[in-house]
Amino acid sequence: MGMNGLVLTTVGNKSGVERSTPVAWFPGENGSWLIVASANGAANNPSWYHNIAAQPGKVQIELDGRKVAVTAEQLHGPEREKAWQEITTASPRFAGYQTKTDREIPVIRLVASSN
Repeated sequence: MGMNGLVLTTVGNKSGVERSTPVAWFPGENGSWLIVASANGAANNPSWYHNIAAQPGKVQIELDGRKVAVTAEQLHGPEREKAWQEITTASPRFAGYQTKTDREIPVIRLVASSN
C-alpha cells in the first residue's frame, strides 16, 4: 500500500494476553516511530490503542526482522499537529480518516526502550 509497516505487540489491559497487529508507521524525531490510531476513521479507537494507553511500557514492535521493546507516548497540542501534518502529507488517506469521525485521531510516538 506504499507505506512502511511494522507489527505492534501490546499486552491486553484486562486479559494480560499479548496481541499483535500490523500498523503503518512514519519516521519520528530521533529515530522514533509514529503510528496512528485511525481505525480507518471508525467512531472508536482501535483496541491496541487502549492497551498502549494503559501500559505504555509494555509494547514491542517488529520490523526489518528484528524485535524492539519500545515505550509509547501519545502526542498532544503543537507536537501532535506537527506530526499529523507530516503524516497526512506522506499519506493523505489519514486526513480522509479524520473526516469520517468526530474523535481526534491519536498519534503515538514509539521510542526504543533503554534496558
